[in-house]
Amino acid sequence: MSLRRGANINFFCAGKTVAHYTIDDLLYLMARLRDPQSGCPWDIKQDYASIAPSTLEEAYEVVDAIEKQDFVHLKEELGDLLFQVIFYSQLGKEEERFEFAGVVSDLVAKLIRRHPHVFPDGTLHSRIDNRHTLPTDVKARWEAIKQQERAEKGARGLLADVPLNLPSLSRAAKLQKRAASVGFDWEDVYGPIAKVREELLEVEAELDSGDTKALEEELGDLLFAVVNIARYQKIDPEQALRIANQKFEQRFHYIETHAERSLSETSITEMNRLWEQAKQH
Repeated sequence: MSLRRGANINFFCAGKTVAHYTIDDLLYLMARLRDPQSGCPWDIKQDYASIAPSTLEEAYEVVDAIEKQDFVHLKEELGDLLFQVIFYSQLGKEEERFEFAGVVSDLVAKLIRRHPHVFPDGTLHSRIDNRHTLPTDVKARWEAIKQQERAEKGARGLLADVPLNLPSLSRAAKLQKRAASVGFDWEDVYGPIAKVREELLEVEAELDSGDTKALEEELGDLLFAVVNIARYQKIDPEQALRIANQKFEQRFHYIETHAERSLSETSITEMNRLWEQAKQH
């Protein structure tokens, strides 16, 4: 059976015909949604900035599904995230800036360029025996290539292209990792641990001073030092904090559901007792 490019395929499943759509169908759908005359009024009004918050939300929902091992919904969440790329690509096409095909082509070219140990001739179909290549060698080469790309783009300084709108914990880890790539790093994990102790003392000192602005700065330094411990141990600080948040939610929910009275009428002693019970559970 031959199919024209972009045609959807129909499957017969459980007595029903189920349409199987392609990426071309998705691109067509997006163009229809943005059609000035027959499209969706909401989609027509959107621009890059207005859908950016949704992009972040969809990315977090993908991560949430992975962390919950909710693979039933992971496919759906990945589709929602892909739709964000399709939406931006449609905006780019309308403004004659770029199209989805260009996004894909540039991505493939970049990945080929960054994986010379897989594509030795710099072409998609070139191959090499890679069984004895060490992951550490791959990582070092990857960072060197990325640094060269940053220089070619005119980035001023090693930290210049670290996105400002990353979550602060993630950006701190990225800044530290980038600096460590040229040797600006602690000798071992006990360096940042000592720094945490030092910053905690400075936080305590500012608590007594009453200077809120100075306290804010010292708290930032403390958090930055904690991130350094996580980064040194190859732990994602965002993920570590998400786990802590989830753990707090579960334990606090236990208190809510096991308290004999409303929480406003429950003593702190009783809440602490239930908290310890929650930890055991």
